[in-house]
Amino acid sequence: MTFEERKEQVKSYLGKRVVIGIDRPIGYIHKKENYSLTYPINYGYIPDVLGGDGEELDVYLLGVNEPVEEYECEIIAIAHRHNDIEDKLVGAPIGMSFTKNEIENAIHFQEQYYDTEIEAL
Repeated sequence: MTFEERKEQVKSYLGKRVVIGIDRPIGYIHKKENYSLTYPINYGYIPDVLGGDGEELDVYLLGVNEPVEEYECEIIAIAHRHNDIEDKLVGAPIGMSFTKNEIENAIHFQEQYYDTEIEAL
């Protein structure tokens, strides 16, 4: 997937409703080589849609404060990663909104390792 295709793909989801699968629910501990990362929010993917890394397109889910297995949400933002091969989408319950600052704070636990710019509705 080219850079342009990647950007076009994530932009096409902004403002749309999608059903996402959650593979890292709130409290999930992702063990890395030198540390572990605990997810304070639900994190998942759009089934059968491949992102820039060749894996399913990832989505942070804000505004749902309990672990879920899947969720219908609205894509309210894009986390553009300038130093990675993929971007992330940000979803929220339909009709719920977050400021750019709230989004940045919510996903900082993972995005702190990347040069990320938020594009929000």
